[in-house]
Amino acid sequence: MLRVGSKAACMACRNLVSTNMGVRFRVPLQKLHPLSRAIHHRYSGNTNPQRPPHRTAARYFTSMSRLPMRPPKPPPGSGGRNYQQQRGFWVARLAARLLKLRYILLGSAVGGGYTAKKTYEEWKDMLPDFSEYNWVIPDFVWELSEQIDLDKLAKALPEIEEIAKLLPDMDKIGENFTFLKSLLSSGVSLGSEVKGASGLHLLLETSGDPPLNATDASAAAAQDASDKQYKKSSDKEKVDQLQEELLRTQLKYQRMLERLEKENKELRKVVLQKDDKGIHQRKVKKSLIDLYSEVLDILSDYDANYNTQDHLPRVVVVGDQSAGKTSVLEMIAQARIFPRGSGEMMTRSPVKVTLSEGPHHVALFKDSGREFDLTKEEDLAALRHEIELRMRKSVKEGQTVSSETISLSVKGPGIQRMVLVDLPGVISTVTAGMASDTKETIFSISKAYMQNPNAIILCIQDGSVDAERSIVTDLVSQMDPHGKRTIFVLTKVDLAEKNLASPSRIQQIVEGKLFPMKALGYFAVVTGKGSSGESIDSIKDYEEDFFQNSRLLRDGMLKAHQVTTKNLSLAVSDCFWKMVRESVEQQADVFKASRFNLETEWKNNYPRLRELDRNELFEKAKNEILDEVISLSQVTPQHWESILQRKLWERVSTHVIENIYLPAAQTMDSGTFNTTIDIKLKQWTDKQLPHKALEVAWETLQEEFARFMAEYKGKDQDDIFDKLKEAVKDESIKRHKWNERAMDSLRVIQHNALEDRSITDKPQWDAAIQFMEETLQSRLKDTESVIRDMVGPDWKQRWLNWKNRTPEQHIRNETKNELERLLKLHEDHTAYLANDEVTTVRKNLEGRAVEVDPVLIKDTWHQLYRRHFLQKALSHCNLCRRGFYYYQRHFVDSELECNDVVLFWRIQRMLVITANTLRQQLTNTEVRRLEKNVKEVLDDFGEDMEKKTQLITGRRVQLAEDLKKVREIQEKLEAFIEALHKEK
Repeated sequence: MLRVGSKAACMACRNLVSTNMGVRFRVPLQKLHPLSRAIHHRYSGNTNPQRPPHRTAARYFTSMSRLPMRPPKPPPGSGGRNYQQQRGFWVARLAARLLKLRYILLGSAVGGGYTAKKTYEEWKDMLPDFSEYNWVIPDFVWELSEQIDLDKLAKALPEIEEIAKLLPDMDKIGENFTFLKSLLSSGVSLGSEVKGASGLHLLLETSGDPPLNATDASAAAAQDASDKQYKKSSDKEKVDQLQEELLRTQLKYQRMLERLEKENKELRKVVLQKDDKGIHQRKVKKSLIDLYSEVLDILSDYDANYNTQDHLPRVVVVGDQSAGKTSVLEMIAQARIFPRGSGEMMTRSPVKVTLSEGPHHVALFKDSGREFDLTKEEDLAALRHEIELRMRKSVKEGQTVSSETISLSVKGPGIQRMVLVDLPGVISTVTAGMASDTKETIFSISKAYMQNPNAIILCIQDGSVDAERSIVTDLVSQMDPHGKRTIFVLTKVDLAEKNLASPSRIQQIVEGKLFPMKALGYFAVVTGKGSSGESIDSIKDYEEDFFQNSRLLRDGMLKAHQVTTKNLSLAVSDCFWKMVRESVEQQADVFKASRFNLETEWKNNYPRLRELDRNELFEKAKNEILDEVISLSQVTPQHWESILQRKLWERVSTHVIENIYLPAAQTMDSGTFNTTIDIKLKQWTDKQLPHKALEVAWETLQEEFARFMAEYKGKDQDDIFDKLKEAVKDESIKRHKWNERAMDSLRVIQHNALEDRSITDKPQWDAAIQFMEETLQSRLKDTESVIRDMVGPDWKQRWLNWKNRTPEQHIRNETKNELERLLKLHEDHTAYLANDEVTTVRKNLEGRAVEVDPVLIKDTWHQLYRRHFLQKALSHCNLCRRGFYYYQRHFVDSELECNDVVLFWRIQRMLVITANTLRQQLTNTEVRRLEKNVKEVLDDFGEDMEKKTQLITGRRVQLAEDLKKVREIQEKLEAFIEALHKEK
C-alpha cells in the first residue's frame, strides 16, 4: 500500500498525467493506489469510483502538469552527492519536456492545414453557380485560346487609369450618404419646430435669467425658423446633388458596360466566323434555338385538329394597331425587317421570327435558301417586299387578314435567342376596304395564340394615347388574368412625357396600377422619332439620350432596369427559356403517348401495310401512272389501225350516207352520180374530214390510256389512287394539243386517197361490196326501227303483248299503207313526193275518215322511200358481185353500173390510209407528248400540297400522316431536350 507523498504514489499520478498529455501509457484505474484513485475521481467530478472518469479530470491533471517544476530540497544528511544526482535528474526531465515540442508543432501544422482547407471549402460553397452562364463563352472559345492573339486582347481591354476615372469618388459619396442618414434620422417637421420653440421659451422662463418680452420672443422664433428654412433648402440641394451624382455614376458604368459589350460582341463575331469556316474540323451542329424553331415549324404545318402544339412556349406579340409592335420587334431583331405604313394595317398574317446568334446579320425564310444581308439597305428593302408579298398571298379573296404563319429566321451577333410571333394589330372599328369580319378574325387569331398556357404574352401599349382607348389590355387580362406569363411594354414614352400634364401617370402604368391587368414585368421603351428611314443605331442612340435626360428616370418614377429595348429583350429571353425548360419535357411525354396510340391503331387496322404518308403514296401512284403511259407505246399497229378505222367510220358514216351517197344515188344517172360524188367529197375533205379524223385519234388515245389504267387497277392496285389517276388523266388531256401541221398533211393524204378510183383486184372489189352491204344493212335496220316507232306495234305484238296504238300511230299507220301502195305502182319513184300526190293521198285517207296533215305525209314518205331505196341498193349490190369483170374492161351496161361500189371502195381506202397515218402520228409523236404532259401534271400536283390532300384521302392516309408528324416532332423534341441539358 502506497503512502501519501511516497515515490510510488507520485509516479502513479505522473503516469496518469502523461496519459492525458498524449503519451500512450494506459494504466488501468483499478491498479492505482486508492488515494490516487480517489483524487482522480474527485477532480473528474465522478463520485462513483466504479464509473469511468470524466474528461475534466484529464484537463485538471493536464493543467497541473503545466505548473513549473521546482527541484526538491535535499533531505538532511544526504550530502552533496545526492543533491547533484537529483539536480541532474531534473535537467534530464526538462530536456525531455522540450523535446516534446516537435509533437506540438506537428499537430499544429496538421490542424492548421485542415482548418484552412475547411475554410476554403466554405468560401467555395458561398460563391454563386456560374454554370448557367456557360453559353456566354462557347466550348470552342477555349479551343481557340491558343489561336487568339492574347496580346491584342489585352491591349483592347481598358487601362486601369481609365477604369479609375469611371469609378466615383467614394469619400464624397460616403459623406453624402452620412449626411442623408442624419437628415432622415433628425425627423424635422413644422410641428416639432413649433413645439421646440415653445419648449425653449419655457426653459428660459424657468431659468434664472429674466424673461423675454413678446417682441423679442417672436423675433427669436422668426430667426430660428429662417435658420431652419435655410438649412432645409441647403439639405434639399444636397439631396439633388446626391441624386445627380448617383445618376452620373450609373451612366458612367452604363457606358463602360456598353463599350465592353461591344468589344465582346466583336470578339464573338470573330470567333463565330472562324468556327463557321471549319477551323475545328468538326461537324457543325444546329443551335439550340434552331432546333426548337424546327419543332414549331413542324407543328404549324400539322393538322389544325391536333392542338398539342399549342402547349409549346413562344413569345406572342399583341397590341393595338399602330401601337409599335413591329418597331419593338425590329429593335429586338436589330434590323428594320417589316413593311411599314402610315396608319394602315401592314401585319396581315402571323409572322414567326426565330432570333439566334450568328457571325453575320442575315435573315432567311423557312422555305427559301436565299439569305438577306441585313447590313445592306437593298437586301432590307427586298426582305420587306418579300414579307409583304407573302402576307398578301396568304390572304384569301374577300378577306383582310389570314391565319397562315410566315416563318422567318434572323441571325446576328449579340441577338438574344427566342421565338416571337408578331400578330395583326387589334382594331376597334372595321374601316372601308376591310372585310366585315376582320375584327372578329383578328380576335380569334390572337386568342388562339394567347390561350396556350405556356405562351409568353408581350403586351404592347401605345404610351402617346389615352390609356382608356386601349383594347388589347382587356383581351390580355381575359387570357392571363393573374399575369403569370405577361410582360407589359409601354412604347413612345418620349411622346407620352411630352404630352402628359402629369408624368406620374406613366409611373402608374409601369407599376401596374392603371390598367386592369397584371404582368410579370413592366417596361418603357422608345422606338424612334416616327420616321421610317431611321436606322436601328440612330434609334438606340435616341433612346439612350432620352432616358439619360428624362426626369422620369431622374425623379425615380422609372427604374433603370425597366427602360430600353435592350433590357426588355434580355428579360423576354430569360422568361422564354425559363418557360421552355419547365414545359418542354412534359410536351415530349404527351407526344410519346400520342405516338403509342397511333401506332396501336395502325397495327390493328392495317397490319400488312407499310406506313406510307401522303407524299410517299403520291410517289407510288406517280410511278404507276408513268408505267401505264409507257404501256401505250407497246400497243400493236394493227390494234391502233383497227380502232381508228372503226371509230372514224362511226364518226363520218352518217355524213357519207345522208349527205353524199343518197343525194347522188337518187339522181338515177351515172354521170350525175359521179359528178355529185366528186364535188361533195372535195368539199368534205377540205372542211370537215381532217378535223373529224384528229378528233377520233385524240379520243382513241384517251380511251386507250383509260383502258390501260383500268387494267392496272384490276391487277391488285390500290384503290386509294383512283381520284388522283382520274385527275391526272383529265388534266393531261386538257393540256394536250395536237400538232397543227399534222392536219395539213392529213388533208392532202385524204384528198389523194379519195381521188383514186382504180380497183386493182377482185379481193378489193369484194371487200368494197362487203363494206357497202354492211353499211346499207345497218342503215336499213335503223330505218325500219324508225318506221316501227312511227306506226306502233303490229297485230302480232298487239295480240301477244297486249299493246295498242296511239291515235297518232294509227294515223301514221294508215298513211304508211297508202304510201306503200303508191310505191308499188311506181317503183322508180323519185325521192320527193309531188304536191298533187300529197293531195291524192290526203283525200284517200279522208275517205277513210282519217284526217292527216301534209307534213306528216311527207315525213312518213321520207322514211318509206329511204327503206325502199336501201332495199333496192342491197339488191343492186348483190348483182355487182359479178360486175368486177365488166368494171375492169370498162364495159357499159346499165344493169351492172356499179358506181356506188366504187364510191364505197374509195371511202374504205380513205379510212385505211387515214388510220395508218394517224397511227404513225400517235406512236411517233402524240404518245410521247402525252407522257410528257403526264409528267408535267404529276410534277405540278407534287408541288401542290393542297391538291395532294384533295386527291389522296382516307383514314389510312391521315393516320400515316399523323404518325409521321408525331414521330418527327418527338425526335426533334428529344434532340432539343438533349441539347438543352448539355447547355445547362
